[in-house]
Amino acid sequence: MLGSVRRAHIRVEYSVAWLVASVALLAVSLSPAGLEFAAGILGLTYAPVALVLIAGAGFLLVFFRISVIISKLKDDNIALAQRLAILEFYVQNGKGPGQ
Repeated sequence: MLGSVRRAHIRVEYSVAWLVASVALLAVSLSPAGLEFAAGILGLTYAPVALVLIAGAGFLLVFFRISVIISKLKDDNIALAQRLAILEFYVQNGKGPGQ
């Protein structure tokens, strides 16, 4: 992840969610007591299943956040293309918006 940020393959603000999720997953997996506690809260008898559930939930949250960002970017892109088309129309007809 850090290598991708350094090479500008992914923007820093998008990588933060992945870094937070991976650090939280690492912290839970390195702490047997924390993993047992999480399993107890989730009502599970086998602690590694809690780790898989926590990882899955974390990935779903990150994917949802990225989907929201992509949806906003798509809407912004459509609006920008429409504004560009309007400006091209005015340039081709030799008129300005107020004329």
